[in-house]
Amino acid sequence: MVRTAVIIPILTTLAGFAAAQPNPAPVPSATTRAARQWRQSHEQAIMGEFVDLLAIPNVTTDTANIRRNADTILGMMRKRGVAAKLVGIPGANPVVYGELKTPGATRTIVLYAHYDGQPLDAKEWTTPPFTPVLRDRLIEKDGQVIPWPAAQYPLNPEARLYARSASDDKAPILAMMTALDALHAAGLRLHSNIRFVFEGEEEAGSTNLEKILAANKELFTGDVWLICDGPVAQNRQQLVAFGARGVTTVNITVYGPRRELHSGHYGNWAPNPAMALARLLTSMKDDNGRVLVDHFYDGIAPLSETEKRAIAEAPVPDADLMKELWLGGTEGSPKKLIELLQQPSLNIRGMASSRTGAQASNVIPSSATATIDMRLVKGMDHLQTVERLREHIRRQGFFVVDTEPGGDVRMAHPKVALVTASGFGYNAVRTSMDLPISREVLRVVESARGPVVKVPTMGGSVPLDAIERAVGTHTISVPIANHDNGQHSFNENIRVQNLWDGIELMAALISM
Repeated sequence: MVRTAVIIPILTTLAGFAAAQPNPAPVPSATTRAARQWRQSHEQAIMGEFVDLLAIPNVTTDTANIRRNADTILGMMRKRGVAAKLVGIPGANPVVYGELKTPGATRTIVLYAHYDGQPLDAKEWTTPPFTPVLRDRLIEKDGQVIPWPAAQYPLNPEARLYARSASDDKAPILAMMTALDALHAAGLRLHSNIRFVFEGEEEAGSTNLEKILAANKELFTGDVWLICDGPVAQNRQQLVAFGARGVTTVNITVYGPRRELHSGHYGNWAPNPAMALARLLTSMKDDNGRVLVDHFYDGIAPLSETEKRAIAEAPVPDADLMKELWLGGTEGSPKKLIELLQQPSLNIRGMASSRTGAQASNVIPSSATATIDMRLVKGMDHLQTVERLREHIRRQGFFVVDTEPGGDVRMAHPKVALVTASGFGYNAVRTSMDLPISREVLRVVESARGPVVKVPTMGGSVPLDAIERAVGTHTISVPIANHDNGQHSFNENIRVQNLWDGIELMAALISM
């Protein structure tokens, strides 16, 4: 027998966080009640469909399994009466497209998510990444496996489902499909034409998305695109973001001797590329996180008064978040996280040179490599930003090349750096919070989820620039995943209550 649900306050206490005073829960609308009642009566079936989807490997470059994902999602939509098809261009992973036409509707709402996932090393995962596992809490909190046959329904809202893309980004796809089930069962009519766009290359930089949209513009136009990607606020409060930072990625390799040399026989004589790279990287930022590349901050579009007010009104969970992450200090202090996310950043994604730990040798390495990502805000151009970084490297005394240097180049210059952009990048976008559609989305989200954290720009990057340029629309982000979901890393997970909340939110947005 299904228990009567308790309305869970929107502002709850984070696992391991100090207790916080919850905001009053919203009075549920007919749409929210329908979504909640359907979910309460069908939790086992919902989780079963989700597990089946998560079990299909979805690394962007695995084209065979990407197609399996696309076909599966296509079937999920058609089962619910959505007119669905695959849309693409040669050499690209398909976009899964669906449409629900509403008689008399005067506007079209597009909901976006992506079905591809980040690359991974299965050895880093506690359990295989494409074998979904339910645990009663976070692994870091000694979460124990709940065997599927023994799972008790309704599920513990703090339980976690572990699998690649459990949060990023298959959860919103499942939430949308379940929301359609609930709306249909309750006989609730839609007020807008609804289009679904599920991309298969987001984790590889959305290299073909703009081309696909532009080639099929009549399918993808809409009054607003709702981007259902990313996490909610760190205090578990629903977040609405009116923009996203752009991104570009650069690889840097510096060189030492042609081959590795004995560190005793050649130390103090042969230049060490790992040391040279470390010095180069430290020249790019000061101790408080400010980027030192000349003109890096030029051209940034200022925040409006509405945007400044939203940042000032947002809750500040920094102290609790530092405790969760074992941080003794933060970059940019005393500015808070939400303020710093409105600025560009330069991040070292990873470094490599020779070997470490038990595999380390007494050698001078022959080369050292770092991969950098730069997050951009409105007003910055990703191509220009890469050129400014290249110029900074030159000013540090390096001869910069864009192809692997041969012996003649390396002998002609004491310091050589191979600098290559990754091949993708896009600019930041920010939708005005004062637009009528912006205010309506906020009203609808608040009706479903209660008080909302409003941010001009979220920290992560989504291809909003490509979308807006291709189809001439506005974009607003309405994420559902928990902040501690492990996306882009190992042991990715979705908190069960976030999935349940997401179903109610998607029902509200689809029926707005």
